[in-house]
Amino acid sequence: MTARAGEPFDAERSAAEVAALLAAPVPPAGPTAAEGDPATGEWTATTGAGFRIVPLWEDDPLTGVYAPEWNDAEEAAESRLAELVRTLDARWGPHRRVRLDGPLMRRQAGFAVEPLFEALFADDLYGDLEVWGPVGPGGRWIALILGHSDGDAPFVLAALVTDRPVPEPADADGML
Repeated sequence: MTARAGEPFDAERSAAEVAALLAAPVPPAGPTAAEGDPATGEWTATTGAGFRIVPLWEDDPLTGVYAPEWNDAEEAAESRLAELVRTLDARWGPHRRVRLDGPLMRRQAGFAVEPLFEALFADDLYGDLEVWGPVGPGGRWIALILGHSDGDAPFVLAALVTDRPVPEPADADGML
């Protein structure tokens, strides 16, 4: 669960939070660490060498939800991501998609992956990245991801900022 559970989705608020990440501190080096709300322990951010990941929105859990309602929830979550992508495209120009299926397969096979990708997977963010950059005065990269860890878990929309280019992962075929 994230600290955003129960909040309604607001594309303009989310776009403002994403833009604010351009000025957010990111550690230049060091271990990856997840942060939680002091009162509830719910996830609020993850930081690592050169990056920060934050939740923007969390849907309701899907416990006991089956098709067609489950499909409707998935479509609604993807619609929220698409709306935010359009808003950020208007601000920063076209984004590029970075597929994470290769790093996920390598991780599942026991191979090491980039610390940024490992942090995303540790936070149950298994979708593809929608990436802009470099943007802003510091020339940082911004990305969005819609995550969903299993059938009962809620969809989570998160953003990340990094002070380095988001790597294009190689396909898993050559790594296994």
